[in-house]
Amino acid sequence: MEKTVITIARSYGSGGRTLGKLLAKELGVNCYDREILRMASDKSGINEALFGQVDERLKKSPLFGIVKKNPYKGGVLSPESEDFISDDNLFNYQAMVIKELAKEESCIIIGRCADYILKDYDNVIRLFFYAPREDCIARVQGQNGGTEKEIIKKIEKTDKYRFEYYKYYTGREWNDARNYDFCLDTTSMSYEKLVQVVKAYIDICRN
Repeated sequence: MEKTVITIARSYGSGGRTLGKLLAKELGVNCYDREILRMASDKSGINEALFGQVDERLKKSPLFGIVKKNPYKGGVLSPESEDFISDDNLFNYQAMVIKELAKEESCIIIGRCADYILKDYDNVIRLFFYAPREDCIARVQGQNGGTEKEIIKKIEKTDKYRFEYYKYYTGREWNDARNYDFCLDTTSMSYEKLVQVVKAYIDICRN
C-alpha cells in the first residue's frame, strides 16, 4: 500500500481533531480539515466564504434534519448550471478535492464525510473517535471553559448537526460502527497514548 489515507469522524469533545493533527505529525503526513474548503474554492473558482456559509446555514436550518437525504454520487456541475453554487454542488467540489488527495498523497482527512466519499478506495483507513458525555464535557471545559450547561448544549447541537449532515450526504448513520474500520473510546488516555494506539493499528493495516 504505497499511499494511506486516514479519515477521521469524531464526536464533539472526544479530542478527535487534536488527535488527528498529532497523528499526522507522528506519521509525517498532512492533515486536512477546513483547508479543504480553500482547496475546493481554488478548484471551482467559487468564493471560499460560500463554502463556509454552507456549514453555518445548514446548522441553523430547522428543516435540515428532516429534508430528504441526497447521497453523494460523484461529479460536479458546470459553471453554466443554475445550481453551480448550490449547497450540494459545493459539497461535490469538496468531495473532488478529497478524492484527488487520496490519489496523490498519504494524509489524514478530518470530517467532511470523507470515509463515505472514499468508500471504494483500497488505500483508506476509516476511524471514529468517541467518548462518554462526562469525558467530553471535561475535555471541552478544560480547553475552552464555560459552564457545564453551556457545554452540554454545544455537544448536543454539534453532534446532532454532524449526524444530520452525514445522513443527508451519505444515507448512512454517522455513529454506526459498521461505517468504520476502527472505533476508539478516547476516555482516560493521554493524547500521546492515543496516538500510539492508533499508529499501531495503522501499522497492522499496512502490513
